[in-house]
Amino acid sequence: MRRPPRHAERGAALLLAMVIVTLVATLAAGMVWQQWRAIEVETAERARVQSSWLLDGALDWARLILREDAREGGSDALTEPWATGLAEIRLSTFLSAGQENTTDTDLNAFLSGDISDAQSRYNLQNLATDDAKLFQAGQAILARLCDLLGLPSSVASVIAEDMQAASDAQDLADEGQKIQAGAPVRIQRVDQLRWLGLDNATVEKLKPYLVILPQRTPVNINTAPPEVLMAVVEGLDRASAQRLVQQRQTLKKGFEQLSAAQSLLGQKVKLEAQHVGTTSSYFLVTGQLRYEDSVQREVSLVQRRGLNVRVLWRERVPVL
Repeated sequence: MRRPPRHAERGAALLLAMVIVTLVATLAAGMVWQQWRAIEVETAERARVQSSWLLDGALDWARLILREDAREGGSDALTEPWATGLAEIRLSTFLSAGQENTTDTDLNAFLSGDISDAQSRYNLQNLATDDAKLFQAGQAILARLCDLLGLPSSVASVIAEDMQAASDAQDLADEGQKIQAGAPVRIQRVDQLRWLGLDNATVEKLKPYLVILPQRTPVNINTAPPEVLMAVVEGLDRASAQRLVQQRQTLKKGFEQLSAAQSLLGQKVKLEAQHVGTTSSYFLVTGQLRYEDSVQREVSLVQRRGLNVRVLWRERVPVL
């Protein structure tokens, strides 16, 4: 029997070697990819945990500021330290302050934050009531706000009726009764007004002036913008609202009593304690972190009772 030519044997051996090399290269590439993927996942998880920890720091800063403000007592106004905000600061510089080694670290992160008074906005929870007079007063306030923002009055009706209906459904559920199918769900965020069929443009116009809190609250006359003041105080014109805003900026803690603000308005306009006040219990805390190649922002709602500052909810929001 004739043996294959020697060049054929060499060709087969070469082909086998190429197959082996290809197989080894494929396996090696797969192992490298798996290792790279594991490193990327670990890096992303580490960045997420560190970001969360750093944003916790911004929230703790806000709670400390609000607690110290509570020790002083009195009214709450935009002239106080809590309203100043935390300017963007490089954390490596902050962490090395007071240490002998002031050289920069590898933590290339920048943190900023601010505190805003949630009661500077009109609380839609005020509409969730069985009291007909309170509901009508709240609906009138919302209608005036919509008019000031150039929105149709039907927007106020839709929001008010849904808030009341959702409240009624929740009361039935709390009593253990069966809720009818299709009953409205109580919304928790102003963004969720879109569930009522409102378009994005309408919701964006309303967002700076509305809030949804766990309970009924008056608007803080020391922090509310002119539009909200004109909405909650019947008969208040823009000139008078601007006068209140200008006057409160000259006071250390704003208007300590409603009577001080009332003296600027005369007898034609009446400030009612059920709609306006001078103190606040709810605040919105915004923390922003620039870390490596990402920017993350978190908004939290906190409630202050005495010296206790409790976080009610936290959520990440997109950075525009």
